[in-house]
Amino acid sequence: MLDIKLIRENPDFVRDGLATRNSPVDIAEVLALDERRRAAITEADQLKNTRNDVSRQIGVLKKAGQDTSEIQRQTREIGEKIAALDNAVREIEAQQEKLMLAIPNLPHASVPRGRDAADNVVVRQWGQPRQFDFAPQDHVAIGERLGLFDFDRAARIAGAGFPLFTGPGARLERALIQFMLDMHTTQHGYTEIAPPHLVTTAAMTGTGQLPKMADDMYHASRDDLWLIPTAEVPVTNLYRDEIIRAPLPLKYVAYTPCFRREAGSAGKETRGLIRVHQFDKVELVKFVPPETSYDELEALVRDVEHVLQTLELPYRVLQLCSGDMSFAAAKCYDIELWAPGHNGWLEDSSCSNFEAFQARRANIRWKNAHGKTEFVHTLNGSGLALSRLYVALLENGQQADGSVVLPAAIRPYMGGLERLGPPA
Repeated sequence: MLDIKLIRENPDFVRDGLATRNSPVDIAEVLALDERRRAAITEADQLKNTRNDVSRQIGVLKKAGQDTSEIQRQTREIGEKIAALDNAVREIEAQQEKLMLAIPNLPHASVPRGRDAADNVVVRQWGQPRQFDFAPQDHVAIGERLGLFDFDRAARIAGAGFPLFTGPGARLERALIQFMLDMHTTQHGYTEIAPPHLVTTAAMTGTGQLPKMADDMYHASRDDLWLIPTAEVPVTNLYRDEIIRAPLPLKYVAYTPCFRREAGSAGKETRGLIRVHQFDKVELVKFVPPETSYDELEALVRDVEHVLQTLELPYRVLQLCSGDMSFAAAKCYDIELWAPGHNGWLEDSSCSNFEAFQARRANIRWKNAHGKTEFVHTLNGSGLALSRLYVALLENGQQADGSVVLPAAIRPYMGGLERLGPPA
């Protein structure tokens, strides 16, 4: 959520920022409600001062033995007006909050302006796409031949868009999760969290998934709980409505399944693991001081890159333009993996600095070095999403004989297995 003071004092700056995000939000109504709210509060405060003065007069008149019935009537009328104004303020605040929750974050000054993904900027690339002396297959053909997953049975269990890993395929999924958790906790300094997989509406609102993306989420309406779309939601809400007492930065890593409807998705990317409704992910979340948050964002990206370099997978880092960033992000990098069977780059990680946007929505604060309470800055990154990592690993490691060579770093988690071959 943006600071209402920023909108009030710099409306043209806010309008320009929203325009670069292709946002249709008009802040005129927010400003009008803010003016009405402030006017009502001022009038109520003036009436409260008048009531205090009148109350003192009642005491003086009573001591003098004079009739106070008329002045008491005036006091009651003033009280009724104050109550009406207080109710009006609450109603205005409710309307204002509803509008404020629909306003996206503003892009940081370093974010390139642009309308969509075509305007994103490639920052760097690591590794070269492998050259094959045979026609590379996609992960679906590879995985089905090697008995790693079974999409037909998965569809009978849960419908389209849900994976079912089997045998060595399930073990590989588990191995990748364990490998990443170990790296982030032992080498990058993150504390592991095992959070709930269901969260409240307040938690989803705090991180910005609600109300905007409600149609893409799975809602257990009877209990008013939501299946998490990412561990970002429960982990960021660790400190909702709190003042953090521990020294910053705080760095957390969590593995969870993730659930997303991906409403309206169709086409080539719906095949196999590339776009599914349930997938596993290792997520990184940081709570940091505002003055270091952009340095922390660069460090976050490096942590994700380290995973991919260790797995020897070619990737590139993109800085997203203003028109392609997520609702809550102030600055975002995407990390894309090369998938030869797909013959293209697949987004597998987004690393974002939300500045105080989520913290203001979730009321997450800390005491800075000067003892002043202020909102923290929150960051998160996919470290990484398993579905597309799995795709890249199979497609880059495939061999002419149909097997898949595993990266050396993952072999200890696979009991020393060096390659995946067809089932006996």
